[in-house]
Amino acid sequence: MRVVCPHCLSINNVPQKDSYKKANCGKCKKSLLDTKPIELNSSNFDEVVVNSDIPVIIDFWAPWCGPCKMMAPNFERAATNFPLKALFAKVNTENEQNLGARFNIRSIPTIIVFKGGREVERVSGTLDVNALGSLAAKYAV
Repeated sequence: MRVVCPHCLSINNVPQKDSYKKANCGKCKKSLLDTKPIELNSSNFDEVVVNSDIPVIIDFWAPWCGPCKMMAPNFERAATNFPLKALFAKVNTENEQNLGARFNIRSIPTIIVFKGGREVERVSGTLDVNALGSLAAKYAV
């Protein structure tokens, strides 16, 4: 399966397994098991979403948004349970207004799940860590 490196954004082919003890990027050699959400912008959004065989779960947020700030730690905690099963990412809609408009983001936070390069689910509003985990598990590889 194709997996985008969370560090250098290069595409890696990784065998699909139930769990992984070690998996490093072929280009930058850093761990593909790093689950910290990555920042997406106009220049890398399509490449990451289209080239990832695992679901990409994106939090559309803004720095001035109170509920977004409340949900951010939950989003990071949920991501830790899905190494090489789902890729968690964030889009700052303040800086990336064109992406917010492209995906018709009307309220934030909004979570969109992409699988196979296509949107498969969208949830608006703050989610706790369990709800985020359930959402990710529904589509995880």
